[in-house]
Amino acid sequence: MVEITTPLTEEKARALRAGQKVAVTGVIFTGRDAAHKKLVEALDRGEELPVDLRDQIIYYVGPCPPKPGWAIGSAGPTTSYRMDSYAPRLIREAGLRGMIGKGQRGPEVVAAMKEDGAVYFLAMGGAGAVLAQRIKKAEVVAYPELGTEAIHRLEVVGFPLIVGLDAAGNDAYVEGRTRYARPAPA
Repeated sequence: MVEITTPLTEEKARALRAGQKVAVTGVIFTGRDAAHKKLVEALDRGEELPVDLRDQIIYYVGPCPPKPGWAIGSAGPTTSYRMDSYAPRLIREAGLRGMIGKGQRGPEVVAAMKEDGAVYFLAMGGAGAVLAQRIKKAEVVAYPELGTEAIHRLEVVGFPLIVGLDAAGNDAYVEGRTRYARPAPA
């Protein structure tokens, strides 16, 4: 298990390898497609973003309301390809260094990650309540009108992830299929 403390610098990101288990401690931000659209529209207008994404990690999640005593409700990952049209701009222009979600990414995202030294982490789908236990504080920091899709600032401790795509373009999904493939029966 590799322990990472945010911010996630390019040096830290480039040292990670697809398939590695990591535990992230520090600050991460949330954002789904509605927030990503607003962020890219702000870039289009030449505006400063409401959060500084340089060397930061965005978790593709729309958290549920918290239960009493919890910082946040269930916080499972959403399918990442929905952010693929926005992610390259945020990586290249805003300095986004890491993304957390589930599922594979498109070629434009992979190219931006390789070029700028970013990484994509996988969170376990269906484990939102377990992941929420690793979130110690949550506050809305941008786009509150989006409700659960607002950008939240999360403080996490030992947030468990797997490196899905590393900064060299290696893909844990592809490597996993190759590694565990069985020959067809004769």
